[in-house]
Amino acid sequence: MTIRLTNTATRKKEEFIPLDPENVRMYVCGPTVYDRAHIGNARPVIVFDVLFRLLRHVYGPEHVTYVRNFTDVDDKINARAAESGRSIGEITDETIAWYLQDMGEIGALKPTHMPRATQYIEQMVTFIEDLIAKGHAYAAEGHVLFAVDSWPEGYGKLSGRSIDDMIAGARVEVAPYKRNPMDFVLWKPSSDDLPGWDSPWGRGRPGWHIECSAMAHELLGEEFDIHGGGNDLMFPHHENEVAQSKCAGHGFARYWLHNEMLQVEGKKMSKSLGNFFTVRDLLDQGVPGEVIRFVFLSTHYRKPMDWTEKKREVAEATLRKWRALTDGVEPGPVPQPVLDALSDDLNTAGALAELHKCAREGDGSGLLAGAQLMGLLTNALGIWAWQTRVISATAAITAKSTVSALATVVAGDASDLSSFVRKVSDARVRAMETKDFAEVDRLKSALVKAGVEVRMSKDGVELVPGPSFDASKLEGL
Repeated sequence: MTIRLTNTATRKKEEFIPLDPENVRMYVCGPTVYDRAHIGNARPVIVFDVLFRLLRHVYGPEHVTYVRNFTDVDDKINARAAESGRSIGEITDETIAWYLQDMGEIGALKPTHMPRATQYIEQMVTFIEDLIAKGHAYAAEGHVLFAVDSWPEGYGKLSGRSIDDMIAGARVEVAPYKRNPMDFVLWKPSSDDLPGWDSPWGRGRPGWHIECSAMAHELLGEEFDIHGGGNDLMFPHHENEVAQSKCAGHGFARYWLHNEMLQVEGKKMSKSLGNFFTVRDLLDQGVPGEVIRFVFLSTHYRKPMDWTEKKREVAEATLRKWRALTDGVEPGPVPQPVLDALSDDLNTAGALAELHKCAREGDGSGLLAGAQLMGLLTNALGIWAWQTRVISATAAITAKSTVSALATVVAGDASDLSSFVRKVSDARVRAMETKDFAEVDRLKSALVKAGVEVRMSKDGVELVPGPSFDASKLEGL
């Protein structure tokens, strides 16, 4: 199977040919851990989780290595510690735990490696020493800076900017120790009240950009296949990564992928506009992780994405409908048109269109469509990654088995309500015949007390667990 990806470095859609099909390697920039991840932070996680799953499907899970880092030394973390009175370690440990839980609930597999920057300080120091020795960096007043003009033929190519454009568009720190306004910090001094490590240039801490280069080199080698992240990182972060890594003599990444940004109801997400919210905010409001994932994947990763309430409603209704189709259906093969769409530059919107077609063209019982849908999920691709917050009670067993098959790391329990759907449905049929609705009312009352919304229509019975769902209250019912 041929995978084609749009390479930011060449501005072209290219056939993906890994350096080693037995060892496909990908690095994606992770979060700075000082607060909850907002929904914009979730977009690259979902995008590159889909790519991770696709690569695993094509090359085999044991042949794909995915690295996503945690930046746990940063001035924002220092500021949060100072204002809260808590230790930096407490803040970073807590935030990492939050992040992993929230990303798990939107269906993201854990990467192969999740390095913390503070675990690779020694490698960063060695990296910086090598750049100084090769004439690409210099020490000044306790700082070490990368000399941008030492690589004039390459700096700016990734982002497609000239030096003048970059100076005009960047928040360039004016400092007397800089030889060039565009020179960026590799190492900076730390006062006694800030995190710091011993180095040839005094006690200090690394700059942001050197972290990813050093960790990627240590975990993936001098050259690897894919580097990804949001397009807001293209400059200066990724541009600086390329510069320092190439100047150190590393091949670095061969394919660069960048996802576009996210809006909310057509506007840039902003606290001042009141439309800023985290992944946890949505989950706590009862929006299932799979719905969040579905909305995100409805837009191609290289296009701006707009989160709207209407899209959330459509996603939830669609997933409920598909759940009904897949209830009790044995997994089948992944539909080839779905794989073809995903292999064409991660065309998730196209893959969704193919699934809609499956649902429409299934046979009268819906089994054909159900088999195709479940095949997509259970064959280690699973771009929806159904999980703990069950949308439709009629497929709770299916949700549990899918979570297991995809090895999604999620806390919680996907409780089985399928038997109660059957009980209520059977009781309803008898009541229609006998005109005695006592048993229906008894079951409905018990379910409501357990935090389950009971929906009955001419199409059947649907049970929807709410945020306060307590399975223990259904024991013995």
